Amino acid sequence: MTEYSGQQLSQALQEAQLTGWHAAQDGLRTRFSTGDFMSGLELVQRIAAVAEDAEHHPDLLLTYPHVDVRLISHDVEAVTDRDLQLAQHRGCLGQLPLA
Repeated sequence: MTEYSGQQLSQALQEAQLTGWHAAQDGLRTRFSTGDFMSGLELVQRIAAVAEDAEHHPDLLLTYPHVDVRLISHDVEAVTDRDLQLAQHRGCLGQLPLA
């Protein structure tokens, strides 16, 4: 499992074409604009289903009118391939508009 940080993480984000995601000190972060609370809840449920299948669980914050997502591999306290793969997953994250 590859751990990413610094320039290596920035390059991995660019190569994965993860626009809207940014490297923070505590993981990968993005914000999805949902427009209303129930749409945000539906997004959280979709993310949860994909995360459960992947056995890799993001930190989620549901507020009106957006959902904040933080990805980090808690077992190693670093961004890894698992985080990049979850961020790329089209079923829950990849096709939604960002705030």
